[in-house]
Amino acid sequence: MRSSVAAVYDMVSGLVPSDEVEAEHRSDTLRWLRSTDDVFRRVKPATPPRHLVSYVVPVDPADGGVLLVDHVNAGLWLPPGGHVDPDEHPAETARREAYEELGVPVDSGLLGAEPVFVTVTRTVGIDAGHTDVSLWFLLRLDRERQLSLDSGEFREARWWSPAEVRDADPTRFDPHFTRFWSKLQRIRS
Repeated sequence: MRSSVAAVYDMVSGLVPSDEVEAEHRSDTLRWLRSTDDVFRRVKPATPPRHLVSYVVPVDPADGGVLLVDHVNAGLWLPPGGHVDPDEHPAETARREAYEELGVPVDSGLLGAEPVFVTVTRTVGIDAGHTDVSLWFLLRLDRERQLSLDSGEFREARWWSPAEVRDADPTRFDPHFTRFWSKLQRIRS
């Protein structure tokens, strides 16, 4: 197994699923990683048709709110993030995306070294469709931090308080965000 794929396999193996869906996604991802080394997107939007993504979820340590971006193509409120480049470590992708999309330089102390969540999602509305295998990393970020948004990708960014997330229509978010949110609440308590 390619060393960069083996590193991802080890990270996903170490995840403790929070529910049956995440357990299924973890098992599916491990099977996929064992079956191929072709896991990095080479050609936009969908070559190979299944590829790795790193989400970076900024969390305000003071109140547990999360920063989400209104993604132009997806039409959803999503965590910042992007495709893992060939042989790039997914944590490095999360750091790179935080800088490219939010203007936040991230040192290793702010970003969790391991993902806290894994999802397998068939994209819709962006292109003919492909499958994103997404690793969700947490980033401790003070909500007062000045941001510099990538206006080509996002209409806006905003902090969502725990009450706002709880009361929002879940269809406004990534299809797995509500489950991620539940896991985050357990992690934080």
